[in-house]
Amino acid sequence: MSVWLCARNDCIANIEVMLAGAGVWISGTPWPDLAVAVVVAYLGLSSVVRIARRAIVEMRAPDALYGVPAE
Repeated sequence: MSVWLCARNDCIANIEVMLAGAGVWISGTPWPDLAVAVVVAYLGLSSVVRIARRAIVEMRAPDALYGVPAE
């Protein structure tokens, strides 16, 4: 899941950065760049939360710790 979320976030961030650059160039203000920064930060933080929650659930499962199949 981590690889998928990171790859997805990178693709979204790259497209948004290009659009923000065009927006800054056209508008002459930093607002498009700042808006993209907020979205990229949200994507990163929301991914961290999803990955951490899933990791905690998997670590608490007894079969994950000892490699014993669940009954």
